[in-house]
Amino acid sequence: MGSTVFKGGVHPDYNKEITATMAVSPMKPPSKVVIPLQQHIGAPCEPLEGIEVGSEVKRGQKIADSTGFVSAPIHSSVSGKILAIGPYNHPLGSVLPAITIEPDGEDRWDESIKPGGDMENLSAADIRNIVREAGIVGMGGATFPAHVKLTPPAEKPIDVVVINGAECEPYLTADHRVMLEQPEEIVFGLKAIMKVLNADKAVIGIEDNKADAIRVLEKAIEGEENISIAHLHTKYPQGAEKMLIQVTTGRVVPAGGLPMDVGVVNFNVGTAIAINDAIREGKPLTERVVTVTGSGINRPANLLVRVGTLVSEVIEACGGMKESTMKLIVGGPMMGKAQVNDDIPVIKGTSGILALTDQDMYLAESSPCIRCAKCLDGCPMFLSPTGIAQFAEFEKYGDAEKLHAMDCFECGCCSYVCPSKIPLTQWIRIAKAEITKAKKK
Repeated sequence: MGSTVFKGGVHPDYNKEITATMAVSPMKPPSKVVIPLQQHIGAPCEPLEGIEVGSEVKRGQKIADSTGFVSAPIHSSVSGKILAIGPYNHPLGSVLPAITIEPDGEDRWDESIKPGGDMENLSAADIRNIVREAGIVGMGGATFPAHVKLTPPAEKPIDVVVINGAECEPYLTADHRVMLEQPEEIVFGLKAIMKVLNADKAVIGIEDNKADAIRVLEKAIEGEENISIAHLHTKYPQGAEKMLIQVTTGRVVPAGGLPMDVGVVNFNVGTAIAINDAIREGKPLTERVVTVTGSGINRPANLLVRVGTLVSEVIEACGGMKESTMKLIVGGPMMGKAQVNDDIPVIKGTSGILALTDQDMYLAESSPCIRCAKCLDGCPMFLSPTGIAQFAEFEKYGDAEKLHAMDCFECGCCSYVCPSKIPLTQWIRIAKAEITKAKKK
């Protein structure tokens, strides 16, 4: 067990009661899917040979891939005909290449979809290959290719696997529901991860505002001597990789370092389920659970949604959006991305769709910094948010880098606590983008 606390963080209004008791229900197949070729950190995919406008595809068929190691193949989430291959709105805020498919209503699975076999008979290399070919990425939103995490350098052996069941982001309950509804699948996926990494210990971290999930997972691991449940005090951003590792293992990932530097890897509960599905059923990652919530949604829900489904259709399946809606966010309110419209697809990392009305919005002009230091107290990474933001505002990006701007993972705590309503996180995001751009040059 770790230290149970981490420096900084905040306690926002969580508003999880809106959907916490709503079981996951499958959304009917959409009228079309738009599947972006960039759904993961790393090299974008390219359409495979034979994948062109007019081609017929089947559900689960691989339609795009990359030769890059840090990448993950992409599969069709429906059977049907390819309507277009070209630029389309992406939830990250840009326009990126995508494959648009019109479903044929038959939902035929590709012939390649077959169980991977008994885990006892699968080698570590077999499991890594299954995970890679299934296109599995981090389901908590980071979308880092899972097979890469399962391939640490020989000089950095992994002895502890941490499973993220914290789901600290307000409003979102997708992970909560899958922990209640698919605990056995989570444990199976976790054991597969442990086998690949030859790890002798695993911890599932769950916040104490999900006591029912703690009970369900504790029952699911009965008899598993090497797997434990960490009961975590509810605090945002506990689900962030470095915070979660600290509170579950007591190990501190160094600045600029990775979890593997301290012998740990971290996976989301949804990722563990995807690994289970790939091994047991041969299914690639073509659907995910999405929390559709907020005061702007007429019928909030937790839905199992096909990758590529347009957000507009997901919202329509929940009774539509209220006229008083002022902001649409993909993800949660702290780390999600605000959208200009709902003509964007659900991707592998889409954990939530949040619509907020005027009753949730606090609109105020920012005022000068009053040097209260609340942003320093709230930052879990020991940074100076106001210092970085000021350098960014005056385009002094080199100075922002010296203040370790790149260590910020944009949790939003600084903006949340700032009494002057300075958009600190946005300024830091700009600084990080400019620093990255300069390094590429």
